[in-house]
Amino acid sequence: MSNRCNTSPKRRKPWQPYLRLPAFLPVPLRARRDGWTPQRQAKFIGLLAQTGCVRTAAQMLGLSRESAYRLRRHPEAGSFVAAWNTALKGRTQPRWKFTQADRAPLAFGQLLQPRMWRRRFMGIQRKASNPALLALVTNLDRQTAGCDVDPFTDRQARALFGRFL
Repeated sequence: MSNRCNTSPKRRKPWQPYLRLPAFLPVPLRARRDGWTPQRQAKFIGLLAQTGCVRTAAQMLGLSRESAYRLRRHPEAGSFVAAWNTALKGRTQPRWKFTQADRAPLAFGQLLQPRMWRRRFMGIQRKASNPALLALVTNLDRQTAGCDVDPFTDRQARALFGRFL
């Protein structure tokens, strides 16, 4: 029996950079208590980045793998799919380009960003986009430049900002 200790240095895992999941617009769906709410969508993306498995992430939320793929195929799920791809590939993908129709949800804080710490899902952050808000205000100023109408009594302004006022 030898009394020598192991003198070779311990091998460490290489440092992995922190994964920053992109903020995304949740897929607009009918409100259901047991369905894919915006918070569940953000939790799913965070758990997907943590586990790397769609089935496991969906089961942790009490939902099925099939419903997750159905949500992914939704016509308005562009930024959700971009966040999904980033979570699975483990590296930042090219950013999703939001359209002009997405300006109002972006401006009023409907963007959700899953927060990760050391490859673990920690929570959800709700973000608002100041450039989108400024673009909406600029557009409203252009439309009401030659008018003597108060923009907050105007029908078009009410249609644009109605649900946020």
